[in-house]
Amino acid sequence: MDIYKINDIGELIRDNSYVGRGIVAGKSKDGKKAVAAYFIMGRSANSRNRIFTEKNGEVFTEPFDASKVEDPSLIIYAAIRQYADKLIVTNGDQTDTIYEGFEKGISFSEALTAREFEPDKPNYTPRISAALYLGKDFSYDMSILKSADADGTACNRYTFSYPSMAGLGHFVHTYVCDGNPIPTFQGEPERVEIPDDIDEFTGKLWDALNEDNKISLYVRYIDLETGKADNRLVNKYN
Repeated sequence: MDIYKINDIGELIRDNSYVGRGIVAGKSKDGKKAVAAYFIMGRSANSRNRIFTEKNGEVFTEPFDASKVEDPSLIIYAAIRQYADKLIVTNGDQTDTIYEGFEKGISFSEALTAREFEPDKPNYTPRISAALYLGKDFSYDMSILKSADADGTACNRYTFSYPSMAGLGHFVHTYVCDGNPIPTFQGEPERVEIPDDIDEFTGKLWDALNEDNKISLYVRYIDLETGKADNRLVNKYN
């Protein structure tokens, strides 16, 4: 087993019907851009009734049809926000928890001690998060908060800190695959290739996600020298 293998993200997810929500953080192959991506999938009508919207550089999940919203508490949130030179990407309202922590001078991992997995028994969906520290010495942290057992009696918290390396990203997602209950992601974030071209990466991700269950995808490439951002937003429902 090659522990340093860098995977093609398309090959990792193409035959997996349900990886849930996923975050990728890393650096482009030319070493010039910080890269972040976030996607959502859904099985229920409530989960599928969503789109991404972008407002002033922040990304939100919103209902596609507001009249059909059943429970907005776990599906409507700010997915991407930026505080100073820190880009925050998460799968829930812990985005705001991390942002408020940065405002108070609290670290990424410290802020997340106030949160745990989602209360959606029996799945207990993990909360996954990333913080990208932009600039010359670009690095990033990733986190997953998981139930310690099948009854949701305690929370295990894992933080992974990465120096950036050209062409390398890390990929964390909420589930291993479909199931009932849905099996929670296991192990460390997976090592994946990050190309220079944002359209190549966006297309690879979107095309590989299961056609029935994919909902939305957002990709951002940020020039580490100038700070200029290039974004791609894809919604299944328009």
